[in-house]
Amino acid sequence: MPWPSRKRDKGAVADKKEPDAKIAKTEEESPDKEEDEKSTKPPAGSSKSGWKNWKKTKESDSGGEESKITYCHWLLKSEPESRLEKGVDVKFSIDDLKAQPNQTTFWDGVRNYQARNFLRAMKLGQQAFFYHSNCKEPGIVAIVKIVKEAYPDHTQFDQKDPHYDSSSRKENPKWSMVDVQFVRMTKRFIPLSEIKAHHLAHKADGGPLKNMMLFTRQRLSIQPLTQEEFDFVLSLEEEKPH
Repeated sequence: MPWPSRKRDKGAVADKKEPDAKIAKTEEESPDKEEDEKSTKPPAGSSKSGWKNWKKTKESDSGGEESKITYCHWLLKSEPESRLEKGVDVKFSIDDLKAQPNQTTFWDGVRNYQARNFLRAMKLGQQAFFYHSNCKEPGIVAIVKIVKEAYPDHTQFDQKDPHYDSSSRKENPKWSMVDVQFVRMTKRFIPLSEIKAHHLAHKADGGPLKNMMLFTRQRLSIQPLTQEEFDFVLSLEEEKPH
């Protein structure tokens, strides 16, 4: 069995003080803080030009047609630094995932209904960003994929687990989990501050990150992404950090 409940999602707190991650278990009980948004505004013109260049590329690829707004990718938050929850260390970094057999693990411990519903909506083969949360510098470090769709989370029935739920019944489990597998590291670390800079610029000019849940629903440790959001954020790995 992989590490004890590394994802917390009860009420994920905001970054660096955002218990929210593989966190799966912090999204509902804890008073969650909001995603560490100390980041400053983007350097003048930097995000806009990035958005315009990305838009030109996408238009040439698709003939300029806009894609339907559907969620087909995900962002999963996990804590890379040790933190005890009811005596159990919920740390789970990308290195911990890579050390698992077949670089695969179950994403347990989600205790927020909306996050749980997102887990249940995940489809085999869909990709997600692995996001380090509640740490000195939160951000995206890798890509993982869904290798098993939602099934009952066994930790809800384990009285020794920090995410035990006495109200859940085996005949009708409240909580679900999926299995994820490491795909690859991103070509560089993509920090929250950089993503936020683009989000702020896109709110003004209509770019793809204008409604990104990382900033509109900061406390969720499981977040859906549109194709446009995923593609734009992934394109940042090719750019030099600002």
